[in-house]
Amino acid sequence: MTRTTPANDSAAEPTNRRALRSQARGEQSRLLALSLPAFILVGTLVLLPMGWLFWLSVYGSDGFTLENYTRLLHPAYKETLITTFELAFLVTGLCILLGYPLSYVASQLSPRWASLVMLCVLFPFWTSLLVRTYAWLVLLQRRGVINTWLMDMGLIDTPLKLVHNFTGTTIGMVHIMLPFLVLPLYASMKTIDFDLMKAASNLGASPTRAFWEIYVPLTLPGLGAGVILVFVLSLGFYVTPALLGGGRVMMWAMQIERSMAVYGDWGAASALGVVLLVMTLGILWLLGRLTGAFAGAGGR
Repeated sequence: MTRTTPANDSAAEPTNRRALRSQARGEQSRLLALSLPAFILVGTLVLLPMGWLFWLSVYGSDGFTLENYTRLLHPAYKETLITTFELAFLVTGLCILLGYPLSYVASQLSPRWASLVMLCVLFPFWTSLLVRTYAWLVLLQRRGVINTWLMDMGLIDTPLKLVHNFTGTTIGMVHIMLPFLVLPLYASMKTIDFDLMKAASNLGASPTRAFWEIYVPLTLPGLGAGVILVFVLSLGFYVTPALLGGGRVMMWAMQIERSMAVYGDWGAASALGVVLLVMTLGILWLLGRLTGAFAGAGGR
């Protein structure tokens, strides 16, 4: 009967490690081969149009030019850009104020009632975006439901200006964007072990301190994901600002559409799209860094 010696074991270990590494490389190669068609499809449908967009923005009838970018320094374009970011920041902030308490309450309810709350959150997704926007137009106009009720109750004498302005656009966008913040935040809250709050209370922390120092940091990854979704979608929003803004609230996406449909200037529209894309990617990178830093702080 052959007895295995320590020397034989030590000689076999490098061979086993090499075999495992070779097997892992083989699995990675097979996974890459399976994923290659998807990468090619993404590159064709996403990267090529982006490259063509950039090419149209710098190449005109006279060859290479930066005229499409220099015209963006015009005050009208800068005002549109400022309005776009003001609206995106405002909508994101209001979604946080409304969505965080809603997600917290839903996460503390029983499964039956939590499902009912999330059903109400998801219900707008079952209706067309255009229909929801027109519904707000009916509610907020001068002779709409809200102004009629307020005047019938004697709270106001003249109709409020709730539509075709910044206010109406903000209300409509918050209603549409709120589920995009609630869903990832609710999923993050449901994974939190509530025994951590009890442990903090046993160690002498008040409920308020335990909430801000234990619970809130643990929800930051979900909150960060929701903020990124809401903010980025708000930057490129078109339908709701076009209808509820009434032409008085001009956003960057509406400026792109006007450059193509009204003026037929694809170079200017492409430059606007490139600038919006670059700024969006930069904001995504910054928010990703901030979310990672906050999540790391919360984990510590």
